[in-house]
Amino acid sequence: MPNYYKILEVQPTATQAEIKRSYRRLVRKYHPDLNKQALDLHIKRLNEAYDVLSDPVKRARYDEQRAKEARYAAAQEALSRQQEQARRESKMTWVEGIFGFVRELKKGLREE
Repeated sequence: MPNYYKILEVQPTATQAEIKRSYRRLVRKYHPDLNKQALDLHIKRLNEAYDVLSDPVKRARYDEQRAKEARYAAAQEALSRQQEQARRESKMTWVEGIFGFVRELKKGLREE
């Protein structure tokens, strides 16, 4: 998902006026008639970002989707850290595993 706030160079807490001001500034900067090196793709991204962020309903849905993706990314990162830690802790040889199993088996038989 593209980061529309980054494309328009505004903060996620920006007001409608700030978004509009930044959009107009960037369109002037990257318009193909004024800047011969500008890419048409950049103007399309600016228009798409402004379309989403200027409409309060679309912006709310976009923010919700960004938050959901951020939570998912954080969960994936935590899971990978947890798996890495488990991998580091579980480096046991098969001989150590057998001795540990026998030890626990003897312990269980003594308790019965």
